[in-house]
Amino acid sequence: MRRKASRFEHPASARCRAWDRFACVGMGPHFRAGLSGEVIHHVTVHARPAGVSRCFLVVETQKGPSMRFGGSIIGALFKPLSRRSVAASVARHGGDAYDKVFRTWDHLVALVFAQLSGAQSLRSLVAQWNAHSHHHYHLGTGKLARSTLADANGRRPVAIFAEIFAVLSGLAERALRREGAAMLRLIDATPIPLDALVGWAAWNGRTRGLKLHVVYDPASDHPRRIAITPATVNDVEVGRAVPIEPGATYVFDKAYCHYGFWTRIHAAGAGFVTRQKKNARYRALRQRPLCQTKGDGFVVLADDEVKLVSKGNAKLAIPMRRIRVRREQGGILTLITNDLARSAVEIAALYKVRWQIELLFRWIKQHLKLRKFLGRCENAVRLQLLAAMISYLLLRIAARQARLALPALRFAELISCCLFTRKPLARIDKPPEVNPSKPQTRVHTNQLEFCYA
Repeated sequence: MRRKASRFEHPASARCRAWDRFACVGMGPHFRAGLSGEVIHHVTVHARPAGVSRCFLVVETQKGPSMRFGGSIIGALFKPLSRRSVAASVARHGGDAYDKVFRTWDHLVALVFAQLSGAQSLRSLVAQWNAHSHHHYHLGTGKLARSTLADANGRRPVAIFAEIFAVLSGLAERALRREGAAMLRLIDATPIPLDALVGWAAWNGRTRGLKLHVVYDPASDHPRRIAITPATVNDVEVGRAVPIEPGATYVFDKAYCHYGFWTRIHAAGAGFVTRQKKNARYRALRQRPLCQTKGDGFVVLADDEVKLVSKGNAKLAIPMRRIRVRREQGGILTLITNDLARSAVEIAALYKVRWQIELLFRWIKQHLKLRKFLGRCENAVRLQLLAAMISYLLLRIAARQARLALPALRFAELISCCLFTRKPLARIDKPPEVNPSKPQTRVHTNQLEFCYA
């Protein structure tokens, strides 16, 4: 006797139509778009009630990218910085203990925006930032209030921004390093003059303000370490605290003349090149032959192995060389080094590279905002200095990742003009690819078309 077909087995049954509506329509376009082909096949075939033979094919009609969203230029600048590392630093130092609404991430983005946009005051910064409130969501920030920003500048721990700089410096080391380049480290400091109305600023006889100490890698063109001290702190005191890297060569001027510092560099397996002070006396032990005397813009006059003969000779019991160089302008430099392997021309060329850190200081002071500060307290000034150095690293990393051949000055100018422009960073110097006058289709590209077989 033939069994009567159940209503669950009939193709035209209401239950089967309900199931088809659930599989084809009920999920909604956004839910369907997020499902992979295997999941849809499993839901529509294996999860169907037993005996139902109807099935349908799923054809994905997407031809372009999954989303039409295009991030802004300032959003692309912050991509290398991990929000997780920032949150870890905030937790260590209690950065959001007093400002639970205006978080550290909001503060960092606001100060970097001030550096890149050229905001001269708190009112200018708040007005420019809030005028682009419709772009804040993809940065994870919100609107600014002048009083809230001023309070955060006065009490947020500086150590958080210092750790963020250290993280970015490590990223820049991996992104900007050049294989085969010599390990060269330039050490120097630059004064940060402050207004005479800033009562807490120290006066060293020439400048009232702070000092920015930098250890700079010229091969990858980025500062590796920074320190901010009062203007009365001697440069060599900060230099002595710098960790020594074995195999590296440290180049500095006469301000870092400290025999204990030189001995520590030599004991760590590193080298140094510096200028001789006028009151330092050295005795020539042996004259070294000069195989080559002509360099790029200078001529080597003499190369001798020397020994310190002043009262502090016991503090400098290391082999040293004294190299005299005449520059094209006519001046004569006397260099002291513990490097016995390189030629005299190579050592003189290393000291000539020291000029790059002076160019770094000039670029930062001219193109970042270090002349006018957003607060008068010491904490606010230090935060703004760190934000300037963080901005410099973000620009360097972005230019390298986008593989732009633009000069650093032109790139910074374009960034300041296009901070909230939605375009790829690699095309910042080019017009948009899509013609705005061309009508755009209203069909969403991330749709699924269902065809019954």
